[in-house]
Parts: sequence; structure tokens; C-alpha cells
Amino acid sequence: MFKIAVPNKGALSEAAIQILRDAGYRCKRYSRELVVRDAEHNVEFIFLRPRDIAVYVGSGIIDAGITGRDLAQDSGAAVEEHLGLGIGRSRFCYAVPANSGLNPEQFGGKRIATSYPRIVKEDMQRRGIDAEVVRLDGAVEISIELGVADVIADVVESGRTLQEAGLVITGEPIMNSEAVVIRRKGAGADDKDFLALLDRINGILVARTYVLLEYVVSVANQEAACRITPGVKSPTLSPVSDPEWIAVAAMVETRGLNRVIDELSALGAHGIIAQSIRTCRL
Repeated sequence: MFKIAVPNKGALSEAAIQILRDAGYRCKRYSRELVVRDAEHNVEFIFLRPRDIAVYVGSGIIDAGITGRDLAQDSGAAVEEHLGLGIGRSRFCYAVPANSGLNPEQFGGKRIATSYPRIVKEDMQRRGIDAEVVRLDGAVEISIELGVADVIADVVESGRTLQEAGLVITGEPIMNSEAVVIRRKGAGADDKDFLALLDRINGILVARTYVLLEYVVSVANQEAACRITPGVKSPTLSPVSDPEWIAVAAMVETRGLNRVIDELSALGAHGIIAQSIRTCRL
């Protein structure tokens, strides 16, 4: 069976499972199962700590996995990123006390606390800065107050936790992270099970960014309407009982949908309906 590693808990796990289920896979856990088998697709889903997934995939024990880009890079495992999922988005940043004025170029001789030591060490090496990296498994924000570190490097989402700790982000993000599909470096890129996984997931991701917009418009305004909703290739036009009107159907990006509907309404279109798309292939 083709083995896929999935995060075992947390928001990343829930989002990854939802994408896989939308893609047609049977991967729902009913309790704390470590393995769920999908006999129809000849796939076995293995639930692991997100931090460990890249290690298993890189060693070839598991064929593919879903984990954070930051976790994959920090693991040092021999894996390649094949598809970003657009979930679990975050920034990996340095943060310092609000009144310190420190920036990354001034970290020489400083202590940097982080749960991602490899990423920080590689960044310091790129900058040519000699700093001490202090590895912590959690509660990184409080390390400065407790005298363990001068700087922290951590995953930032809203930034509220940093503010509560009296810290501010300094410098540009070290990296922008999200959930990604990974595979061992050098593994066959033409593996049919892996290609099917990518195609199915990508179909879900594309579908989430589009809606199917349907409406009727006068033949006189047909060309103008089609310029507003050109679709992926071109809109679908269908005759209606009234020869002076025509039905139009086109895929439209979800972002900006209200503006498109406003423009069609101003053009005199009627019966404008937006429908969600479950999956699609462009």
C-alpha cells in the first residue's frame, strides 16, 4: 500500500484530513487510531507528530506526507516539497524586547531561543553572524524574561502572543510557512499513486478558489458580460426560450466575486447564482 503520513493532532491535522476527505480518500479517525486504511485507493494513512513526519518520509519508510514547511526544513531530512496546501500559514520570525532596538545584524554574541534550531543556525551562517542558539521545546516567548535568551525565533500567526510578552518582530521573516506535501528526495516522480494524490488534492485547492457563476443576460450585452466573466478558457453560452436573452455559465475566482456580481447586475443580468465547486481540474 502507498503510505501517507498525516499530522496526528491540532488544527493542521483537522485541515489536512478535510482536504484528503474532500479529495475522496477515506482517512477519518474514529478514536486514536495510528493507521487508517483506504482499500479502495490502496492507501494507508499513518498519523504522526508533525515534527516527525519529514524524518519518516526522508528515510523512505513512508511514501509521502503532509507537514509544515518550517518543520520539514528544520528536520534536515532528505525530502522535497511538491505542493503547498494554503493551510496553516505562518511566518517564522525573530522577536526582541520592544525597547531593545535590536535587528538581526546585531545578533552577534546574543542568545537566540527557538524550537527550530537548524533553521536559525542556517540563517545565522548565511548572515555571517556568530550567535548562540538555545533549543527549547515550547514557551519560547518567556525565555527572554527568564534570562535564558536575548532574542527568540518562532512561528508567528497573529503576533498577539509576542505582544503579550512585550516582544516585537525584528527584520524580515526568515521564512513563510504553510502545510505542504512532501516526498523523499530522489523518489520516483512518476509514481502513479503519488501523482494521483497530487492531482486530487490540487483539484480541491483549485475548487476552493473558484465558484461557478450562472446568469442570464440580453444578447445585446453578451460580449460585455463575457468580458466580465471570461471563465478559465471561455464561458459556456446556452440559448433560452426568449431569443433576446442568453444563459451564461463561467468559473469565477471567489476573491472579487461581489465586484463581478455588481458589474453584471449593472449590465442588466438577471438570475445571478454562485455555486460552490467540490473539485475540478483545469
